[in-house]
Amino acid sequence: MTRIDFYVLSTADSTARLELICKLSEKAIARSEKVLIHSDSEMELQQLDELLWSFRPVSFVPHKILPTGYVTSGSDNEAVHLSSENPGADRTLLINLAKQVPPFFSRFERTLEVINDEPDIRASGRDRYRYYQQRGYPLQHHKM
Repeated sequence: MTRIDFYVLSTADSTARLELICKLSEKAIARSEKVLIHSDSEMELQQLDELLWSFRPVSFVPHKILPTGYVTSGSDNEAVHLSSENPGADRTLLINLAKQVPPFFSRFERTLEVINDEPDIRASGRDRYRYYQQRGYPLQHHKM
């Protein structure tokens, strides 16, 4: 069963949220996990793409944005994929930035939800929390 971790920031700063996602991605690839960062916003994925190159001067997070309709293969070397679509079968960790629970989340060993104090993000995060809770998924809560 997929484990769900909620990371909750006490700020409405969207940059702080994206930086935490970069740090969580870096930590995951250090543990040899294959990450999918899922968002329903192409602009948010573009921001993350840029930030993953620069959030820490001594860090390198191999990643790529998957274009619409892209079919992943076993030859995809990037540890982190950014996409608004269904993932490849090789991914083990989902970082969900979409407003809704992705229908494919249960294919992952873990799903991370990163919430901040921005009203829309907080409200949709609460809805997703209830969704997972009502279905009996193990939930972890991390105040940042």
